[in-house]
Amino acid sequence: QAGRIAQRLVEIELYRVMALLAFPVAKEVGRLVSRAEDELADLMDGMGQSRTADDDRAVLTRLSRLAAEVERSVARTTFRFGAAAAYYRLVRQRIEDLREARLPGFSPIAEFMDRRLVPAIDTCASIARRQDDLSARIARNSQLLRTRVDIEIERQNQELLAQMNRRAKIQLHLQETVEGLSVVAITYYASQLVNYLAKGAKDFIAPATPEVITAVSIPVIAGLVFMGLRRMRKLLSKEEGVTHP
Repeated sequence: QAGRIAQRLVEIELYRVMALLAFPVAKEVGRLVSRAEDELADLMDGMGQSRTADDDRAVLTRLSRLAAEVERSVARTTFRFGAAAAYYRLVRQRIEDLREARLPGFSPIAEFMDRRLVPAIDTCASIARRQDDLSARIARNSQLLRTRVDIEIERQNQELLAQMNRRAKIQLHLQETVEGLSVVAITYYASQLVNYLAKGAKDFIAPATPEVITAVSIPVIAGLVFMGLRRMRKLLSKEEGVTHP
């Protein structure tokens, strides 16, 4: 029985020391968390005062850097804080296994541990919760800021698409104007060819004159040229997957 008691006392002290290994880490992380909380508050003030997309992107860059720093701290300390909680549970279990009886004038080991160990463990747990809460807050604020940036980018894309649409309409009007001029030019040159042919065959077309033949051919040529250009445009539009009226 004395050997088992001695073993439990040694284990209590060993687990107590192992649990307290997280306390220096908690103090270091506490300074980091305090500084990060202040910086996050400043960044949120800056986000509320930002007026342009460049301001939002600058705040998002700083927020991403802060998130990376906090997440690195979380990854580095999660195991140590978890181990401290586990060792503290072992200490409590070994103390309960002792089944202490209070003696007048003496403080039991459970009360001693409550005074010397519990504040350090509570500090570690508090710092771990603050760190996790800070990480979640940074993630929420980053998502909010990314949403604002995405909305601004979407608005700029809509403006760009509207400009491209206006340019496409202008190009379509210019194309229609060029097609009209092309119809006039082709009709003119084709009518001149008809005029030359009519002059050469005026003995065979009498009593019609070359001028009459040319005048009659002009609307026919213009109609054929217009229909040919329209058909060509439809074929090209069909190949590109675009339907024009």
